[in-house]
Amino acid sequence: MIIEITSLDEPGVQLFSTLTEAQLRNRLEPLKGIFIAESPKVIQVALDEGYQPVALLCERRHIDGDAKHIIDQCGDIPIYTGQRELLARLTGYQLTRGVLCAFRRPQAKPVAETCSGASRIVVIDGVVDTTNIGAIFRSAAAMGIDAVLLTRNSCDPLNRRAVRVSMGSVFLVPWTWLDAPLPSLHELGFKTAAMALSDDSVSIDDPTLMSEPRLAIVMGTEGDGLPKQTIAEADYVVRIPMHHRVDSLNVAAAAAVAFWQLRHS
Repeated sequence: MIIEITSLDEPGVQLFSTLTEAQLRNRLEPLKGIFIAESPKVIQVALDEGYQPVALLCERRHIDGDAKHIIDQCGDIPIYTGQRELLARLTGYQLTRGVLCAFRRPQAKPVAETCSGASRIVVIDGVVDTTNIGAIFRSAAAMGIDAVLLTRNSCDPLNRRAVRVSMGSVFLVPWTWLDAPLPSLHELGFKTAAMALSDDSVSIDDPTLMSEPRLAIVMGTEGDGLPKQTIAEADYVVRIPMHHRVDSLNVAAAAAVAFWQLRHS
């Protein structure tokens, strides 16, 4: 059903305009939560992985162009369209490749189910930057990480920008929220490896570390790194050797290095 937008007050378009990320997430009623994906490529990944579309917003010129194959797959949902300038005023930003899609947010799964059969997982502890979250997910998917766990003080992976930066990788790697303390992962058979600088840290290429059958790689915040308690509770504290007096890497870059080096052989 194609709906021509002529006003910013068009009924139904609040999904793409006035609702904040927190309102879209809808913690009080998770089954009513949605998220926004942008660009045909990212939207296609979500559709391929079984995510349920709710509404589509695209420039008029894309209805028979870049968005056509997406529209054909979305069934009987509202397709809002209009001039590029009007849609930019509605959303507050220029649409990436001219297409946005609102999807139904899936219910979070238990940690044990998310990590079932996994040998390498990552725990994201307190990372709040959307770009870093998206980049970590993209590296996790590319480097064979089996699952992602996030503490509640981390950025939502289904934040619009995080989804876009990940190029849809947030739909490819199982993830959920970790509410229990880090040592709880021992019950699932994981040893934990905190990425941090400390006097007792081991190099990331340590043979014992690399040979662990089930390993949880723990990444900390962009500024302060991991909390002291998290480091103390970890089975390993792991460092990436540095040169030229550089003391550390950005969390997204460090994650990519860790995922590659500690991948399950």
